Amino acid sequence: MTSPTPDALLGPADIRELAAALGVRPTKQRGQNFVIDANTVRRIVRTAQVHPEDVVVEVGPGLGSLTLALLEVADRVTAVEIDDVLASALPATIAARMPQRADRFALVHSDAMQVTELPGPAPTALVANLPYNVAVPVLLHMLGTFPTIERSLVMVQSEVADRLAAAPGSKVYGVPSVKANWYAEVKRAGAIGRNVFWPAPNVDSGLVSLVRRAEPVKTSASRREVFAVVDAAFAQRRKTLRAALAGWAGSAAAAEAALVAAGVSPQARGEALTVEEFARIAENKQHDPGNEPHDPGTKQHDPANEPQDSARQSHDSARQPRDPEHQEKDSE
Repeated sequence: MTSPTPDALLGPADIRELAAALGVRPTKQRGQNFVIDANTVRRIVRTAQVHPEDVVVEVGPGLGSLTLALLEVADRVTAVEIDDVLASALPATIAARMPQRADRFALVHSDAMQVTELPGPAPTALVANLPYNVAVPVLLHMLGTFPTIERSLVMVQSEVADRLAAAPGSKVYGVPSVKANWYAEVKRAGAIGRNVFWPAPNVDSGLVSLVRRAEPVKTSASRREVFAVVDAAFAQRRKTLRAALAGWAGSAAAAEAALVAAGVSPQARGEALTVEEFARIAENKQHDPGNEPHDPGTKQHDPANEPQDSARQSHDSARQPRDPEHQEKDSE
């Protein structure tokens, strides 16, 4: 691999110059906060444990701060960008600042929630800075769509990082925690200060590491079936599972039967259960024999992968999530 030039990464002046040339004016209303510190993006790459043989997919490359740092190390980088202006400018930025690596870069101009295939070799790692309002659905969509992704490192609002990495019994344990754990071992991997962004955001950021499970959750239930139980359990957090799962099971009595068969107390609450316990509950749902059996060849609706409003999908790896008052409830 040819060594990149020392000044290949973007600094504060470079970011402002690029933004001005493109007519991009970062605003808090649009959640735009660009990473301006080269040391920070290199730290993200190190924390992500990106190797020279990795094929990395990045969601929301923005002006290219993290993209260039990834290209320094990875074999290939594929960036997914929805913004027309940013997507059109990024290839030129890569060619100008890291010409010897330009052939190892690919751009997919699309909404990440709609991406079902990527050019070139299958991705082995996901590294991205995700805006809060789409962080969880985008992360789950990518993990579910690309099973070759072994390692992920995402930068999100600190609150979201806490939720993703929460363990059963925690006050912030919820839908994102369980669904992320379906795919991977999840943990907090550090904090990011506000002063590395331009302009500085009003919220803190956190890094989350996800290492795909060596073996999937052992269950005869499908992911869709397990996630349906999770959604129902946390839709009414304060209720016991017997009550919260009544709609899902058809009645409180049917919910209790499924819970008892799964070895879970009907008086328990969703925040106390592991993903394996949710899977056991899904396995023990009594299906109405009058209903048509599900055809496994039919694609089912998965709320975890539901597209978000396009006006709120400006994925930008140089942007920071919106303030807490804009958050969606647990991305449920």
